[in-house]
Amino acid sequence: MKLPIHNISGKETAKKVNLSNSIFGFSPNDHAIYLDVKQYLASNRSGTHKAKERSDIKGSRRKLRKQKGSGAARVGDIKNPIFRGGGRVFGPRPRKYDIKINKKVKKIARKSALSYLAKDNNIIILEDFNLESPKTKSYVNVLSNFDLLDNKTLLVLSGSNKNIFLSSRNIKRARVILASELNTYEVMNTNKLLLMESSIKEIEKNF
Repeated sequence: MKLPIHNISGKETAKKVNLSNSIFGFSPNDHAIYLDVKQYLASNRSGTHKAKERSDIKGSRRKLRKQKGSGAARVGDIKNPIFRGGGRVFGPRPRKYDIKINKKVKKIARKSALSYLAKDNNIIILEDFNLESPKTKSYVNVLSNFDLLDNKTLLVLSGSNKNIFLSSRNIKRARVILASELNTYEVMNTNKLLLMESSIKEIEKNF
């Protein structure tokens, strides 16, 4: 699959890049995508939720009144869940939400996600560029040249670039990540995938 390389002015250059069919022309596997996205979202959950149960409440364990003869229902101690301030029944406990997925499944999922974008012509290849200073306006101008300000965009870099990262940080729908951090969720959650020319080799090496 051959795609033209664009400059940051939004115009095509004379150069073209050949995308590997084994990655961008892969036969998509929807279930693999589902599993990888589920694992990504689950791993982002902190799992620190906790409610105090009966044994965690501070208070006396003395029986409040005698079992029979009061005319009221029988009760135990003040930590009873039916009382205000009592312990919660089966409350949440700290836990991990991690899900194990095989590396092969993750690779299939990422290839499938990239192939969907390539099939729908939602991949744009950019010449390698750098911004002189970290300014939001500079990155806004780049997106404006492609009419992408109202779209979710994901720019993939081959290596760390502080100016580009800081320039994109205040734009709500714009994301910038490294090729080594590319994951199924980010790819599926974008409208347009912007690939730096140098990042393609990194993606092919990782996959």
